[in-house]
Amino acid sequence: MSSTNSAVTELYCAKCNHKYNIDEIHTLCTCGGPLMVDYDYKKAAGLITPQLLKTRPSTMWKYKEILPVKDDEHIVTLGEGGTPLLESKSLGKKLELDNLYFKDETVNPTGSFKARGLGMAVSRARELGIKKLIIPTAGNAGSAVAAYSARAGIKCMIIMPKDVPAPFLVDGAYHGAEIELVEGSIKDCGAKAAEKVKSEGWFAVATLKEPYRIEGKKTMGYELAEHFDYDLPEVIIYPTGGGTGLIGMWKAFDEMEKMGWIGSKRPKMVSVQAEGCAPIPKAFDEGKDAADEWPDPHTVAAGLRVPGAVGDFLMLDSIRKSGGTAVAVSDDELMADTRELAAAEGIFASPEGGASVSALRKLISNGLVQRSDRIVVFITGGGYKYLDVLQEYMP
Repeated sequence: MSSTNSAVTELYCAKCNHKYNIDEIHTLCTCGGPLMVDYDYKKAAGLITPQLLKTRPSTMWKYKEILPVKDDEHIVTLGEGGTPLLESKSLGKKLELDNLYFKDETVNPTGSFKARGLGMAVSRARELGIKKLIIPTAGNAGSAVAAYSARAGIKCMIIMPKDVPAPFLVDGAYHGAEIELVEGSIKDCGAKAAEKVKSEGWFAVATLKEPYRIEGKKTMGYELAEHFDYDLPEVIIYPTGGGTGLIGMWKAFDEMEKMGWIGSKRPKMVSVQAEGCAPIPKAFDEGKDAADEWPDPHTVAAGLRVPGAVGDFLMLDSIRKSGGTAVAVSDDELMADTRELAAAEGIFASPEGGASVSALRKLISNGLVQRSDRIVVFITGGGYKYLDVLQEYMP
């Protein structure tokens, strides 16, 4: 076997710092905290450099020495990562911003940023010998785990809310996944998945309930550093449900500093949620370290309908340490900006991408961003799987 990652060392709990053997199968810590992957950063710095990265194909696996999959043969890939950073051609001028960019995750396999996390989780599951994966999801994560499981030859089950956009059902079914629909939100899907883990022996790849999805998502942070020649932007605006991407990028910045690639400067991290399900903005405004579960979650942006997140304390910590903020926007606002994004920039986004633009407007009106700031708005998924929702909001 050809080793791709001799820098990986162990797992640690993000809450209590208890250590775990990375070669064993783990979910959450005994204290209930999420587990993170740790590395020997001195060794990593000797294995991988910014100069070396320039010579490699533009996928997330270019960072393999600082990723958890140890052997090439276990990598399950559809070409994920290496997504473009697009400079604004219209909205920036309209909003009087000099340096507005869009990180376009819609071009990933299965149409969203979920390809990064689930590609990593499925690869690591394959390496650990796991044969059955189950996921509770509002849509895009199900598409991704179904596709990568199909490619890996692993059984897959998806638990989704009954009101999920129809394309996600078609997508999962065509990839051979078993699908079960439940009443309620992703929280109810999670409860059903947990039942099946106990009764049928599935392994859950729910957000932050296994250690590896975050390792795929962190590659967005590495890519941003490359885009800006290792001088990180001033502001990152990110739509957050479970928040793995925001937490993962924060981890990536810490890792790059430990390897000597960047200094201590960090972007302001901005979490965006919908007014009908806004546990993170509420907790941020109230000065809390963790978020209360949101009652009766509702929004047309299915990926933001997450009433409670395992990593809430990590999101809030990174937002505060960065000098960032958490913003809630209405469905009418985010849908209007989904249309604006397509018409002004040619980016056909899911409603979550529109929410990021709506949040940017609020940051401008509140004076939290400056005209000269380099601002990166994340477009986490494409609009084609949301056609039934988008059609209802057509002008």
